[in-house]
Amino acid sequence: MNTQAPPKEEPSEKDIIASLQEQVSASRLNLFLQCRLKFFFRYVLKIKKPKTASLHVGNAVHTVLKSWNKARWVQKPLTLIQAHEAYAKAWSDDPDGIPWKPDEEAEDKTTGWRLVNTYLRESHVPAEVKPDAVEVPVEANLINHGLPRLIGILDLVQQRKVIDYKTCASTPNSEKAAHSHEVQTSSYSLLYRHNTGQQESGVELHHLVKLKNPKVVITPMPPMMPRQQLRLFKQIEAYTEGLQRQDFIPSPGMQCSSCEFFNECRRWH
Repeated sequence: MNTQAPPKEEPSEKDIIASLQEQVSASRLNLFLQCRLKFFFRYVLKIKKPKTASLHVGNAVHTVLKSWNKARWVQKPLTLIQAHEAYAKAWSDDPDGIPWKPDEEAEDKTTGWRLVNTYLRESHVPAEVKPDAVEVPVEANLINHGLPRLIGILDLVQQRKVIDYKTCASTPNSEKAAHSHEVQTSSYSLLYRHNTGQQESGVELHHLVKLKNPKVVITPMPPMMPRQQLRLFKQIEAYTEGLQRQDFIPSPGMQCSSCEFFNECRRWH
């Protein structure tokens, strides 16, 4: 007798969209607001694209900082040697296979470690101070506001301050960084308040800049203001209404030149 289970049916586009309407994250919301067609390709059609070298560097750096912060949380700070070992392990984790150019991998690997080393050496977060939370998944039910569930992962909470790590190729302007990342920072503030019952003391973006001489640029921001929360709610409302209408239209602009879905977008009609 054949006891093999029948193949599991893939969810339909309608089912996927319905699921996306039930919850939202800062990254999904940001992408939807930037380009709805790109959102459709990534989250509805789920078109897979190779990981880029830049993303791999960022992931490896982030993994080490996560390990460093978790070690601080158990009050057993990593030594620099242990941090380097963690970085080497994170770097070797490349399941997708990146099409490196000649000598590019070694150069990027060195660049990533120099970023980590710079950050730890300059002690932007004291090693002896125990974090409040590290890489914690959180959510907030916004049903009372007529909105879906908001989900996210907080990189680091230190003395009621929400800290998020970024890697970038050029020195960010603080005012522009605060504006361009407002969806994320407001989301994290809301998640923090919902899960602790307290107001955050502030939010900080820690940019690790990939220059010849790496540097760390910290953008401090005050607690989320009421108008920022209202703005976030309106953006989430646009997200849910857009999904309901299946409003997946392109947003042509300068950003298209580096979009991984450029060819798919050109064929869209």
